[in-house]
Amino acid sequence: MTASIIELTVSAQDRRVARYATAAIALALTEAAMPTPLPGVKPGLANIVILLVLLRHGWREAAWVAVLRVFAGSLLLGQLFAPGFFLAAAGALASLAVLALASRLPREHFGPVSLSVFGALAHIAGQLALARLWLLPSDGIYYLVPVFAASALFFGIVNGLIVARLAQEIS
Repeated sequence: MTASIIELTVSAQDRRVARYATAAIALALTEAAMPTPLPGVKPGLANIVILLVLLRHGWREAAWVAVLRVFAGSLLLGQLFAPGFFLAAAGALASLAVLALASRLPREHFGPVSLSVFGALAHIAGQLALARLWLLPSDGIYYLVPVFAASALFFGIVNGLIVARLAQEIS
């Protein structure tokens, strides 16, 4: 009996996605260790990497980095398939859907800051929608919308400015 060998070829794109995903996971883990003023209010540091990938390499690679970040980050934090995992996944999927549409907007009018704000607002909307449907089936969750929307707007602007600066330095 002979052993069969399965050989996978790894492309330069695969390596690039792995490097970006590693950076996004590291930022997500760092963020998880930071104290927050309110549960769920986070700066979204990993989204800096994802937005940079979107601008430099396109939506498909950004989606891979986002999905890998959610799964690996949740696994490393011991939250895989816990409510936090599903909230992160809902936010990431909503953000990716909005970024897929927003990335088609004219770049001269919609740059890193506006894309970051769109993504941040979509992320929190996806999380709140899932929380309303699954975790807190009460209209009381709507009282949290202004706080979460304000934090998403603030961190979306800050992260977008960071991405704009990084994109300028890399070019």
